[in-house]
Amino acid sequence: MAFRFSSRRLGRRFLLGAPLMLVATAACSQDSEIKYARSSLRIVTHSREIKFDVEMALTEPQREHGLMFRKALGAYEGMLFDFYREQQVSFWMKNTLIPLDMIFIAGDGTIRHIHANATPLSTDTIPSQYPVRAVLEINGGTAGLLGIKPGDKVKHAIFGNA
Repeated sequence: MAFRFSSRRLGRRFLLGAPLMLVATAACSQDSEIKYARSSLRIVTHSREIKFDVEMALTEPQREHGLMFRKALGAYEGMLFDFYREQQVSFWMKNTLIPLDMIFIAGDGTIRHIHANATPLSTDTIPSQYPVRAVLEINGGTAGLLGIKPGDKVKHAIFGNA
């Protein structure tokens, strides 16, 4: 995901700096120097446990760049965006080439909302609908295929339940 804002306050700051951000965004490419730590997480549904290998978006530059310019994502891969505290967040798909499911997760690891199949390259904002601690992005359609739903639990160290 490109150009993310983690709160309304932060979003206004980015919107005011839009000309600067356009230059910064144009300079980004798939060969970006942004590096991500990798981690595993599990999603516990009503019928099973599903393991994902995720990249961790922990800093503002990492969260802003996200999965921009990626041409593919493995079947059980994704990116986990940690906002460190529960808050309203919004995303968009600018410069994101593949459809994504966005899984919005509360501070205790409970899935609050899922936005399925976000449209590649769209600048429409996708709000969390609830305050959340983190967002997991996976391939578009995967949440539905695997039966992942609001109320399911995400197990990972950032939620203190791994």
